[in-house]
Amino acid sequence: MSDKINLLEVFENKHQYRDYVIVHQADEFTSLCPLTGHPDFGKITISYIPLKKCIELKSLKLYLQSFRNDGIFYENIINEILNDLVKVLKPKWIEVKGVFSVRGGIFSTVTASYGKKPK
Repeated sequence: MSDKINLLEVFENKHQYRDYVIVHQADEFTSLCPLTGHPDFGKITISYIPLKKCIELKSLKLYLQSFRNDGIFYENIINEILNDLVKVLKPKWIEVKGVFSVRGGIFSTVTASYGKKPK
């Protein structure tokens, strides 16, 4: 759990009786390479089946923007986001996917999930 978790706000899911998937996509995610300090760019996609809570979008935007000046590896970004969202949402299922821009000729995608996605 990160210290950024305090930026996240939630609201009540009024449709707890139904499984439905919410997908949020942030196309302009930025952070810094922890080794070089150069900027990294990517697209973060968050998909989840809520239980009692849903994420408030402005708070999610501010949360994702808080990584902008952090020197952090891709794998740590995705797992930190997943851990924080699991903590505040307690969803039935959630997946966080990061598709990062080419750096040094290498294209990276990192995906982490929690729970089992119902069929």
